[in-house]
Amino acid sequence: MQKFTPADTAPLLIFGGPYSNLAATQAIKEISQQLDIPTGNILCTGDIVAYCASPQETTDVIHEWGISVVQGNCEESLGNDASDCGCGFDTGSSCDLLSAGWFNFAKPRVSADAKAWMASLPAHISFDWAGLTMHAIHGGLNSINQFIFASDTAEQTQQQADSGGDVIISGHCGIPFGRILTNGTWLNAGVIGMPANDGQPDTWYMLITPEADGRITASWHALQYDVQDSISKMHQAGLNTPYADALNTGYWPSTDILPPAEQSATGQPLSLSPLPLSPGIV
Repeated sequence: MQKFTPADTAPLLIFGGPYSNLAATQAIKEISQQLDIPTGNILCTGDIVAYCASPQETTDVIHEWGISVVQGNCEESLGNDASDCGCGFDTGSSCDLLSAGWFNFAKPRVSADAKAWMASLPAHISFDWAGLTMHAIHGGLNSINQFIFASDTAEQTQQQADSGGDVIISGHCGIPFGRILTNGTWLNAGVIGMPANDGQPDTWYMLITPEADGRITASWHALQYDVQDSISKMHQAGLNTPYADALNTGYWPSTDILPPAEQSATGQPLSLSPLPLSPGIV
């Protein structure tokens, strides 16, 4: 298991899904520098490579940055020379058919060394920070490509959280949220490489911050980056998929994976309130 020992005195910067979006990845690195967050306090929840046009370049930035990374299904698939992304889409669905385009584009453009590194990434990272026990995963505790959304029942989420410590940090679903459970808290940082189907081009990341009064707070923040550069790179590479439009419009080309509540929220700007995580509150 990868060792993650962040300093209690600095915030945690958490993000998921760079998705081969080089401009967004460079932007989140700049945010970490602006906030003076040390590399040892930064965690990516996986799926470095996906929809956009810079799979190797994005992987290089993440790898050379030296941050901790949970293996996503895309890293698992590329690292093991799989024939598809292993995203968990229903066979024949729009998401499944669209995924073949970007996966077949990315696979030959990621180096053997990068794939070997992806294969070596941990499926989960557990750590203690500021008095909390945290467990970072990509999808679900028992399945790397399980989709868990804010609208899932408390019982479904609680069953996962019961064996994961005070706080579960997850990714994969592409939409940020936080949920306080009977026992513990479930956090999804969102992704930086693709909008959250909220009609906005900005993407999302999460900070977990030790406050001066001893409280600990999770908060979600919009990431602004050079969207047009990412779209241009897709067109220049011949990757003319609907995901290029999605970068600009903020609308996903397919919502097959979304539960009814998330489908009905399509195009609605997200508003996420900070969530307290202090021991005794979770």
